[in-house]
Amino acid sequence: MAEETRLLIDSSVLLEFLLNQERADEVARFFQGTPRAALYVTDFAFHSVALILVSRKRGEALARFVKDLLGVRRVTVLRLTPDEVVSLVSRTEELGLDFDDVYQYVAAEKDDLTLVSLDGDFDRTDRGRKTPAEVLGEPPVVRDRPPTKPARRKSRRRQASGQRRSRNPQT
Repeated sequence: MAEETRLLIDSSVLLEFLLNQERADEVARFFQGTPRAALYVTDFAFHSVALILVSRKRGEALARFVKDLLGVRRVTVLRLTPDEVVSLVSRTEELGLDFDDVYQYVAAEKDDLTLVSLDGDFDRTDRGRKTPAEVLGEPPVVRDRPPTKPARRKSRRRQASGQRRSRNPQT
């Protein structure tokens, strides 16, 4: 991996490792194989991980996560401004992503970072994403998570107007 590559880590990657899920070994190799200065996480992803760990009564995992991520690894935490957060509303429609994914996408876009995620929803965007294995130059993992949300659909207003037209065919 090139030293100058800067990587934004999505919460899906962090949780895969912290909850010792199917691809935890891949994520561990990713953390071992990336330079310290190259890793970033958003405050949104950081707090989302904390919320999930606490809700699963995994306080010890949260303490290790904070110590390792911010102390040992010195991962940089990024924040969006309040105005940027407001802009996420329109970006959700534009990109066809939900709020938490758009937050990650905009942060990566703003700082020109490569998004590292196990979430296939980012594959529908211009920036896309890389999996931890791809960053390391390993072969693609077949078990990659498919998009969980459908591609953008027509708005209900457009659908309704299209339905009205089709109900009144010209004779």
